[in-house]
Amino acid sequence: MRSHLLSSSLAGAVATSRERSLTRYRMFAARDPRVLIGLEPKYDWCFADLLHLMSQRCGVSADPKDTSGHDVIDPDRTMVALDAFADRLATVAATGAPVLLGTGHPHRLLGFYAALAAGLSAAGCDVLTPAQGRSVDITTRFGVRTYNLDYVRGVALMREPGARKAGSEPGAHTHSPLPVRVVLAAAADGAGPLPALVVGDHGWVCGAGQLGIEAIGLADSDDPALFVGEAEGRVSVAVPLDDTVRSDYYRPLTRYVLNRACLSQ
Repeated sequence: MRSHLLSSSLAGAVATSRERSLTRYRMFAARDPRVLIGLEPKYDWCFADLLHLMSQRCGVSADPKDTSGHDVIDPDRTMVALDAFADRLATVAATGAPVLLGTGHPHRLLGFYAALAAGLSAAGCDVLTPAQGRSVDITTRFGVRTYNLDYVRGVALMREPGARKAGSEPGAHTHSPLPVRVVLAAAADGAGPLPALVVGDHGWVCGAGQLGIEAIGLADSDDPALFVGEAEGRVSVAVPLDDTVRSDYYRPLTRYVLNRACLSQ
């Protein structure tokens, strides 16, 4: 697994640029909601503190003078987090508790989460799908756009209106916590039980963790919110890896996680 992480650039030198990561650390320190993605930090995280945290959790350079080139994620830290991620899935599967899975990266990560959904379902967990078709207004760099909540193989994602009919895109890329808030509100209003665990990325993890729902997920080196959430106790596990490589590169991770969690493939 470690060898695959390096050969696929899931870890090691990743595509995320050092400049982008440092910019997003500064945005987080300034509490820019685009980078907080639903998390309301308990503490004041200055840039230096964030850089130190990301060095500890991901393995990025702790030197603020290192300002160019590719970011680096330590594969050993990824392996430790993957094991913790799988162990949380195993614990939930053993109890048959309800789960929610959602992604803001459906182009890359839908297959990974869908396999987890299938494994958890086979173990007796209720894979929740509340608020199907609900419209959500999300602020993007192009202004406020309306998306529809959809579920594909048990995984929540956002689509532009009419996209499902066209069948051209698996879903929209979003970091927003609004979708998970809509889903959890619908569940609380009687559309189903609340999940015991939310599995996903970006706003799905931080938005759920901020509301007191246990959450675990994947995060790139330019997504400090999940690692701050983990440090502050709102996110149970944040797995550091590149979240935008080819979708088939995540298949070995799928097998590894399912095997460790003793879930059906």
